[in-house]
Amino acid sequence: MAQQAGTHTGERRTAVLEGVLERITYANEENGYTVARVDTGRGAGELLTVVGALLGAQVGESLRMEGRWGTHPQHGRQFQVENYSTVLPATVQGMRRYLGSGLVKGIGPVFADRITRHFGIDTLRVIEEEPERLIEVPGLGPKRTKKIAEAWEEQKAIKEVMLFLQTVEVSTSIAVRIYKKYGDASIDVVRKNPYRLAADVWGIGFLTADKIAQSVGIPHDSPERVKAGLQYALSQSADQGNCYLPEERLIADAVKLLQVDTGLVIECLAELAREGEGGEDPGVVREKVPGPAGGEQDVTAVYLVPFHRAEISLSSQLLRLLRTDQDRMPGFRDVDWDKALGWLRRRTGADLAPEQEAAVRLALTRKVAVLTGGPGCGKSFTVRSIVELARARRAKVLLAAPTGRAAKRLAELTGAEASTVHRLLELKPGGDAAYDRERPLDADLVVVDEASMLDLLLANKLAKAVPPGAHLLFVGDVDQLPSVGAGEVLRDLLAENSPVPAVRLTRVFRQAQQSGVVTNAHRINAGQHPLTDGLKDFFLFVEDDTEAAGRLTVDVAARRIPARFGLDPRRDVQVLAPMHRGPAGAGVLNGLLQQAITPARPDLPEKRFGGRVFRVGDKVTQIRNNYEKGKNGVFNGTVGVVTALDPVDQRLTVLTDEDEEVPYEYDELDELAHAYAVTIHRSQGSEYPAVVIPVTTGAWMMLQRNLLYTAVTRAKRLVVLVGSRRAIGQAVRTVSAGRRCTALDFRLLPKNDRSNES
Repeated sequence: MAQQAGTHTGERRTAVLEGVLERITYANEENGYTVARVDTGRGAGELLTVVGALLGAQVGESLRMEGRWGTHPQHGRQFQVENYSTVLPATVQGMRRYLGSGLVKGIGPVFADRITRHFGIDTLRVIEEEPERLIEVPGLGPKRTKKIAEAWEEQKAIKEVMLFLQTVEVSTSIAVRIYKKYGDASIDVVRKNPYRLAADVWGIGFLTADKIAQSVGIPHDSPERVKAGLQYALSQSADQGNCYLPEERLIADAVKLLQVDTGLVIECLAELAREGEGGEDPGVVREKVPGPAGGEQDVTAVYLVPFHRAEISLSSQLLRLLRTDQDRMPGFRDVDWDKALGWLRRRTGADLAPEQEAAVRLALTRKVAVLTGGPGCGKSFTVRSIVELARARRAKVLLAAPTGRAAKRLAELTGAEASTVHRLLELKPGGDAAYDRERPLDADLVVVDEASMLDLLLANKLAKAVPPGAHLLFVGDVDQLPSVGAGEVLRDLLAENSPVPAVRLTRVFRQAQQSGVVTNAHRINAGQHPLTDGLKDFFLFVEDDTEAAGRLTVDVAARRIPARFGLDPRRDVQVLAPMHRGPAGAGVLNGLLQQAITPARPDLPEKRFGGRVFRVGDKVTQIRNNYEKGKNGVFNGTVGVVTALDPVDQRLTVLTDEDEEVPYEYDELDELAHAYAVTIHRSQGSEYPAVVIPVTTGAWMMLQRNLLYTAVTRAKRLVVLVGSRRAIGQAVRTVSAGRRCTALDFRLLPKNDRSNES
């Protein structure tokens, strides 16, 4: 089976190698680079190492590889693949292994054996030409037969797309998504309009689309390329939290990104603005707004259409709620507050502090209000008091939070049902909500906890669903990190001259003062170094070397905390890293924590996907909004545990923190990442019994006060810092640089109300 034909060109010797792909040792999903072992049929079970462009090759396939032999200083002789093609196996044994590899959904080793026993050397021809005959095989009913035939056809079509995309080094998972989006038209779209991919296919940004465009001959100065680059610059800025970019900054960013003439960028931006005036999503909107620093100087803001539309809509809806004469809780206008608060005291067994009492009155008498404050200041008890009084008057109360964990905590606190904002609104595929202005929620009071996490688009969907006369209360800590998505909604609602009334709780209650976690959170927020000596719930392990700090973080989380405090390392302990990359970043720590907590075992099924391995028991998180999954979508930041792996149907199952079992096809696994360690940004809205935070000089650029404050306030019982005192000092000293580019605070001023346009 092995062939070694070659030609000499100077020192270069090309060769051909044929063999069966036995296992993939490493695969880089970004560029398709793969390290694999192949069986060349020499007998004695000898496997050869092959490396290189094996994009899309599956275990069990027979490959014809062209390339050259080389020697790696560590790993010895190996074959460097330059290109390959698949060759259907010619022997019954090869067919059995090929079909049993999990390549074709619905056929595992057992059915592969039965099918090849029944059809022998004719097996692949039957599947290809007469798939209805599969029903002759014992145990294969019509349903599975149909499924196998469909999987075979899809696998062939995907392979064709993959082989075409090989030339532009597009990863396997992206090739599959391109095929799922465009089907048989995939190659046509990629050749003629590759920039469509950046808008249509998740995981393909402008840079990948641009690389494809260059390879199919689209000119460097094509207007389509420049317009796609401008939209990419705006969407990148939205990923960093901005709702718009000042025009001059956008033009400068685009010139740098595209390496084209400034005049061409200005022309293409004008064309996009004309498209935006027609309300087209691919276009942009230009508008004069106050500068992001709040100075006198106005800037020309350039928005992607959805963000401009949402900002106007959210401000209009909030002003409409504030101004309406309707009131769905009119009984609180002239209530006897002494009597009501006396009843509440008997009900809860505790008095409200004056500022808590002010917040209760505000929420029950004003249509939109904000309650903010740090840990230990009584936000939770205040919310419970508001809900108790509202329900005593038979008001319909809806409770929501941006994450499943935060919603669970809100339900436990109030004794009432709470859900995520996404579930409350019943978001549908495409992101539209079942509830909006035409079909509002049936509620008298809507309370949203962890409101610092609300981004512009979600806040707009929520506000649109609140009926006129209902009360809307935002609860959150404005000193925490702002939302992952674009906008700074809570901060904008609390801006100077905002028409939205607010109460800020500042008094730390005596019981909370005994907590090192609460005490240090307030110290950090005030710019003071945390206390780390003599506390039972706040510790510092000093380690100046970043790599050593990473290893120590793993030891603390996986071994020391469980041993000393009896906590479960998977369920109760969360590592929160300032950044994803680096030796003490979430990426590396996830690999080390998985080895420590869910190591490989012969009896434990696993699935390798790109550079990651998924196992039953793994703690994972969703890394994009997917409105198609689960009952009402699965959203960025949802955490769960892998409960099952099915190699035959090529499916992995996750039990989410909202107690929903969600299946993932193997080609969807790029939507999941391990969550033993997460970045502090991704931990917003969650609360854990214990958190371990590596704070190292390796993350110097990320170290800011609100980042460390957010991490510490995620802990209910225990915080362990691992790293250097210098890095902690940097975090405490550094105040976040500047505001995001948003104009919600400006639009909320009555003179700027554009409610007729929303």
